[in-house]
Amino acid sequence: MSERAAVVRHAHPEDLPRIVELVAEHAAYEKAVPPAPGLADRLAGLLFGSGRSRLRCFVAALPDGTLAGYATCAPELSTWDGAEYLHMDCLYLTEASRGHGLGPLLMEALRAEARTLGLPELQWQTPVWNEGAIRFYDRLGATSKEKRRYSLPSLPTEA
Repeated sequence: MSERAAVVRHAHPEDLPRIVELVAEHAAYEKAVPPAPGLADRLAGLLFGSGRSRLRCFVAALPDGTLAGYATCAPELSTWDGAEYLHMDCLYLTEASRGHGLGPLLMEALRAEARTLGLPELQWQTPVWNEGAIRFYDRLGATSKEKRRYSLPSLPTEA
């Protein structure tokens, strides 16, 4: 695979079925619960809905047009800094496409998006067990902070 021939671009609506497949692969890779049914419809609204969509998605397209990975991001706020930043929610490449220069291309697309939006920083998190991703981010010159991510449903759970 030649990284020079690969293209990173904003996702198009016709990419959605493959993006959903990649999201499911990503969830399996991270040993997470698979996406709930209807993900394509939910993502369509978030990515391509009317008005300016907050969620952005970039895809890594191989020379034959196959999508080998994706990265998603959205502007967020930091109370401590009193500033906005671009939060990378996901970055995933298929196993076969890792190590061929696509990760740096996706990261540069995200950094360019932050600059376009006037945001001074890109932030993200990765599982502590994902040593390959940690080495990749370290090679880019990124710094890390030890934190744990929590989630709590906003609606009561049914018994």
